[in-house]
Amino acid sequence: MADFIFRISPNIVLGSYSSSRVGQFIRDWGHRFLLIVDPVLHEFGIIEKIDQSLKDRNIDFIVFDEISSTPDTALVEQALKLARDARVHGLITIGGMKIANIGKTVCALFDEEKNIYDFTEGALPAEEALPYICIPTTASNGFLFVDKAPIIDARTGQLKIIKLQPGLCRLAVFDPNLVVSLTENQFISMTLQTVCIAVEAYISQKANFFSDTIIEKAVELLGYALSGSSALLTAAPKEQFAVEGGCMASLGAASSSNGVGTFLSHAVSARYKISPSLVSTILLPHIIEDAAKFKAERLAKLAKILKMAPDTSSNDNAVALFVEAVRNKIALFNLPARLKDLSVSIEQLALCVDDLGKLGAAIDFHRSLAEDDLFDIIKRAF
Repeated sequence: MADFIFRISPNIVLGSYSSSRVGQFIRDWGHRFLLIVDPVLHEFGIIEKIDQSLKDRNIDFIVFDEISSTPDTALVEQALKLARDARVHGLITIGGMKIANIGKTVCALFDEEKNIYDFTEGALPAEEALPYICIPTTASNGFLFVDKAPIIDARTGQLKIIKLQPGLCRLAVFDPNLVVSLTENQFISMTLQTVCIAVEAYISQKANFFSDTIIEKAVELLGYALSGSSALLTAAPKEQFAVEGGCMASLGAASSSNGVGTFLSHAVSARYKISPSLVSTILLPHIIEDAAKFKAERLAKLAKILKMAPDTSSNDNAVALFVEAVRNKIALFNLPARLKDLSVSIEQLALCVDDLGKLGAAIDFHRSLAEDDLFDIIKRAF
């Protein structure tokens, strides 16, 4: 077994209305910040509340909300120029996964002299990163605490993975109140995507005792979010369970690794602008079925923690019930069940497999997966 090395990073604040106190939490990192925000959040008054927290503590900030549906390298360059011209001391993102990935990349490259495309081709940052603060509005982000960021190459529309400085995220503020802007179907899809992140980290070849412990608790909390009920003495809303489970799933992925469903969902999103949560949700039962040949005992344990299989079930039966329960959730909330339901062809998906094959990420999957193996999973999900 490889040596286990644990570094305590980042700082995490989790609780209702914690986003309204962000000005208090960030003072140690400066007094001038760039805010990269999802413009949709203006409709819910979320941005204005966080802005007020900064103003109340005399923190200067610039808001960048000209975010297109494509979080690509051109958008990163635009945000980088704004941050450099303003000479900010740090950066705050408010939004989902695509907003977070833009912010992480800007922080990593802030003091770099090389072009962003040098980094999409494998160059490593040489300078210290700008302090990065994240305020997620969704619970599903397998890359939040990972020293990598998935970014779309604006020239080709392909997924690229940029390597970042370790420990780049200085602070993550999880506020369950920010999740309530999602519809019921979006919430279920997001939660199933988070389950996919947790499952893949648990069955990864890089899994260890620490990631296992975190993922098992994450899955328990996500089970409460999916069922809408609690076994705890004090009742809590499903959004709180989803955020707590999402936080722990992100930590588990950072301690282990992301998997094929997470990477494929980003590759499909990069080329065809389809929500990664929908792709991950569709792929999840097929990934479980593929991994069952090698990781049945571990998958059975997760199924029982999720209360999708009785504790007395055999490993094979528990895995089968796990797959069935996921598919039932997809049907119950009228989510797309097949990749063809997303208006993409099998030929288009083959290009995404090609993109993924160029990333060199397969060494961290639940088993060795060549491009033919990845395409087989795609075909079964199509």
